[in-house]
Amino acid sequence: MPLETDVAFRFDNSYARELTGFYAPWQPAQVPQPAMVKLNRALATELGLDAEALDSPEGADIFAGNRVPDGAQPLAQAYAGHQFGGFSPQLGDGRALLLGEVIDVHGRRRDIALKGSGRTPFSRGGDGKAALGPVLREYLMGEAMHALGIPTTRALAAVTTGEKVRRDGAPPGAVLARVAASHIRVGTFQFFAAQGEELQLKKLADYVIARHDPEAAHAANPYLALFQAVCERQAQLVTQWMLAGFIHGVMNTDNMALSGETIDYGPCAFMDPYDPATVFSSIDHQGRYAYGNQPAIARWNLARLAETLLPLVHADSDQAVALVTEVLDLFPDRYQQHWLDGMRRKLGLASAQQDDLVLAQGFLATLQDQAVDYTQAFRGLADLVDAPGGPEADALRARFSDTSALDTWLARWQARQGQDAMPAAQRAQAMRQVNPVYIPRNHRVEEALAAAVERGDYAPFERLLAVLSRPFYAQAGSAAYAEPAPAATQQGYRTFCGT
Repeated sequence: MPLETDVAFRFDNSYARELTGFYAPWQPAQVPQPAMVKLNRALATELGLDAEALDSPEGADIFAGNRVPDGAQPLAQAYAGHQFGGFSPQLGDGRALLLGEVIDVHGRRRDIALKGSGRTPFSRGGDGKAALGPVLREYLMGEAMHALGIPTTRALAAVTTGEKVRRDGAPPGAVLARVAASHIRVGTFQFFAAQGEELQLKKLADYVIARHDPEAAHAANPYLALFQAVCERQAQLVTQWMLAGFIHGVMNTDNMALSGETIDYGPCAFMDPYDPATVFSSIDHQGRYAYGNQPAIARWNLARLAETLLPLVHADSDQAVALVTEVLDLFPDRYQQHWLDGMRRKLGLASAQQDDLVLAQGFLATLQDQAVDYTQAFRGLADLVDAPGGPEADALRARFSDTSALDTWLARWQARQGQDAMPAAQRAQAMRQVNPVYIPRNHRVEEALAAAVERGDYAPFERLLAVLSRPFYAQAGSAAYAEPAPAATQQGYRTFCGT
């Protein structure tokens, strides 16, 4: 039974109330010694919570799962999913529980869920626990993405549990409290479609429309309008991933949220040298989810969503297929338009010209040919605008072993900039607002996690988190956080599914 606490969450649990049969009511596991590692005080305040009251032993009890706050209705959501192309008809929350929903101070409905809170009916033999390292990775990555302006789930809290988990090295156990616009996935629709439960599909689609796309309810074909809205959100989201050099690493359909937020930070990482074939995930042996494949995989996942919506879109199956195919076929053009608009901003172009795509591709080709760091190269262009003959230009050229191709491209770029009436200082400022100084460099993330897990030292984690919270501004004493790892360290770097 829920316990009354001094912390008021003011839950309003529409998923539990309206979607009976879509989940299993469940309780989090009890843990021996919860301790707060990090509370996201700004997010807590945004959710209408008392951050001071939560940053306490009572808050640790709540986020570890030992105390269920009044009004919560913990549940494990049911979903299916394509994992690396193979369909699993039943997955579900195997180590997560949705505590409930709150309405934040902006009037938005937000899920609060626990990740690593023990076994559920969907655990499939797993222990349902999480290790400290992956919990801290998700905290760091989600907050970094948020600071970069990329839609994302976020960490509300990370707590240790006082127990070891059965992983290599028996690391400390931990639980992550995650906040999302919702946790409804493509795989949620697939779960009911695979069972032929059309009434449940309609119920789910109506719920998603009411929660995320209320305007679709007034469309001539509400379910087609829903699909259009989801496609557009995904086109925008993946565009932002690509512009930032982010690689999700495990773009299974159960990891695609209909809200358009980045969800499930497992084997994710940011690219250092530009290379579309970059893969970090230890389980992606064929490069299915490589950086350059992400737009195509997003479309593939959306096609799986479209399949589930067919009976809702039109009673005639051929008509339904034609309607969703028309929407799906627009995805590549929508993605490319978003990407090109974003690339123009990164390149400091104030207008749209016919050859801008070729210009952008030309710069990327020079980066790939000489394995130049993606983030630093674009930031270097912003610096170059301010002082074309100064040390900034020398710093950019120093990243290239052969500057001939770069110099040829720079001449084209500067000529193109001359077509826009924009003062250099204004152009440089605009470029710095979209080209970060800092990203979660893989070696810095690993250093922070190792210090916390192996020595109980959270200072590197806190320092890295502080730097990543202001990614577009050079911060005194933080130059090392802008530097990529040595080439030898980058080679063979792998990330793992772990929470």
